[in-house]
Amino acid sequence: MSTVLNDDSPHTYDVVATPPGRLLLPPEPPTLAAGIVHSSFSVQGDARRSFLAWQERMSPVYDIRPASKQPEDTFDASLSRYTIDDMSLFDFRTGPNVAVRSLGRVSTESIRDITFSVFLEGQPGQFLDAKSRSQAAQSFPTPHTPSILALDMDQPCTIRSFPGRILLLFVPRALVERSIPDAASLHGRWVHANTPLTRLLIEQVVALRLSIVGLSQAQAHASFLTAVELVLAAFSRQAGLAGNARAAVRAAAYGQVRRYVEANLHDPGLSPDSVLASLHLSRASMYRLFEHEGGLAAYIRNRRLRMAADELVRFPHVAIRDIAAGLGFNDASSFTRAFRRAFDVAPQELHEYAPLLHRGYAERVRFK
Repeated sequence: MSTVLNDDSPHTYDVVATPPGRLLLPPEPPTLAAGIVHSSFSVQGDARRSFLAWQERMSPVYDIRPASKQPEDTFDASLSRYTIDDMSLFDFRTGPNVAVRSLGRVSTESIRDITFSVFLEGQPGQFLDAKSRSQAAQSFPTPHTPSILALDMDQPCTIRSFPGRILLLFVPRALVERSIPDAASLHGRWVHANTPLTRLLIEQVVALRLSIVGLSQAQAHASFLTAVELVLAAFSRQAGLAGNARAAVRAAAYGQVRRYVEANLHDPGLSPDSVLASLHLSRASMYRLFEHEGGLAAYIRNRRLRMAADELVRFPHVAIRDIAAGLGFNDASSFTRAFRRAFDVAPQELHEYAPLLHRGYAERVRFK
């Protein structure tokens, strides 16, 4: 799925009446070229009503929760969306909240885009996964340096947002994988505006947002692609997959290994040694390729656990031990421990809730 959080028709929704000068978004949508789809939405005022409305608006993609047990008395937030073909740009102004994509959601949905959140104003959000929920803060060059967070919508995540402004790009997975073969490896990665390249790409995204009203569909599409290419170049450089011929070879080898692993996840003999033997790669080069994953063995285990999560939801009538064994986990207790460490939920819990997850997915409203 490539376009999400879309409306049937452009509109602005205000929970309480506010003077025209204080509206977060213009009362009338801008005039755009044919082929550019636009919609807007805003809430403002009493948090009991405005936060509830924001939760409902964001529900096609995220479960929105209060940022603390004692939420603010007021909550202001807005979004403006521009969609060009299968790419979308969102301009968010948000209050404090926590956005969650649970393992159950990603296992029942078909959203596989890669998103890039450009934090322009305010404190950058916090990315929290099962391994880093206790993090109180993340390291940034300066407290308010514009920064970009990449997320794979096909993986669970929790994002804590602070008051500020965010430009969000939804990019089709296939487009990302032209530059970065394993798009999933971007999940949770940051780049900061502390190099000429990253400053340029942020300027390009901002320029796209400012100029899109005056562009034709073809011009907007080209400008969007330029912004995406700059973003991918920055993340590729950070991952060591771009910059010279050696990096190109590294990227090709990385993609080859990834494809081999995906094709053989159900093979009980899949291991780092079997990959080395089949692809004729050295152990040292293999480790360098997957160093960010903790090595190839950790990458294989994580991919098998992610596949197990999907199968636990897709096949609620298949025994957990059979799903685990089919993915190389012959020890049930070891599988349960590894699964809980990876996803902060026991496989039994996910398996038992699978019918409810499917029902919730079928009933969830989509904004096309």
